[in-house]
Amino acid sequence: MASKLHFSLVSPAKELFSGEVDHVIAPGTEGEFGVLVNHAPFMTTLKNGVVRVLENDTTRMRLFVRGGFADVTPAGLTILAEEAVDLSTVDAAKVDAELEDARNKLAAEGKEGPHAATLKAQVDYLSDLKSAVVN
Repeated sequence: MASKLHFSLVSPAKELFSGEVDHVIAPGTEGEFGVLVNHAPFMTTLKNGVVRVLENDTTRMRLFVRGGFADVTPAGLTILAEEAVDLSTVDAAKVDAELEDARNKLAAEGKEGPHAATLKAQVDYLSDLKSAVVN
């Protein structure tokens, strides 16, 4: 039996991580869940949030995902994210500026504007990303 979990996180842009880890904690739409080696198979959807990769009890990596799917199989855990970023590479000031810009565009567009739903989703995503960077 393997002693480590094989974990891969892939976005349309690139594979952000692939390797052997002790534990992964991910933001499922039904609540946060953890996966260890030899976990029972399941598939679930993800909400915006932080995926934490742990070695022993130490967080090795924090990756922010914008939705997607998690698939646990006997071979390991694969996360297919709509968008993903390593939080250690995120510039908080840039996120603040993008969030302010998105909020201003949404305010100018109004709630009934043709792009309101897209702008609201962007504001929500950037707000979640900002919270993840701060924490």
